[in-house]
Amino acid sequence: MEFFCYHRDRADSLALREELLEDHWSYMDGYAKEMIARGPTLTGADDDDVPTGSVHIVDLPDVRAARAFAFDEPGYQAGVYRDVMLRRWRNLLGRTMWDFPGGRTGGARYLVLGLGEGREVDASGLPDPVPSSGRDELIAYGPLLSDDGCTWLGTAALVRASDPDAARAVLTAAPLAADRYAEVEVQPWQFGGRS
Repeated sequence: MEFFCYHRDRADSLALREELLEDHWSYMDGYAKEMIARGPTLTGADDDDVPTGSVHIVDLPDVRAARAFAFDEPGYQAGVYRDVMLRRWRNLLGRTMWDFPGGRTGGARYLVLGLGEGREVDASGLPDPVPSSGRDELIAYGPLLSDDGCTWLGTAALVRASDPDAARAVLTAAPLAADRYAEVEVQPWQFGGRS
């Protein structure tokens, strides 16, 4: 079962985050085999990118294991984060970020979250197929689902794009996309983990 986990930083928690960085990495090293993608979201200020959160996409046995992953994380335990988004996710690209043909560097990278209003899905398909336009720039892509996997709650994508508007277009340029999402959020993001 795949899960999307987004820890969003609390205001003024940067010093604590930096103090716990090695603890965070060591904790995540324990999930290396389960990791599909990982990395921080950033302010996007050119000269001074400051972390604003941490994205992890992991393949775990069940919802209970996913909750343990999210809430046992050292930064969460110490109060670095203001909230955590934890959703079932489906890896529509069938690869990890390390398999992305574009590599770890080169070009701007973004997290794009399209939040839906909840629609039931059946086993035959999902309401958000992989877009054909810009597919080569997708690092990770898939639906956000309820714990039981029966309700579509949105889409999460990691994408290489020229700017935030181009990243947003991964979700909004599709036919009927204006009706699909209640909100679309775009955050600068970078490949995470130990170099």
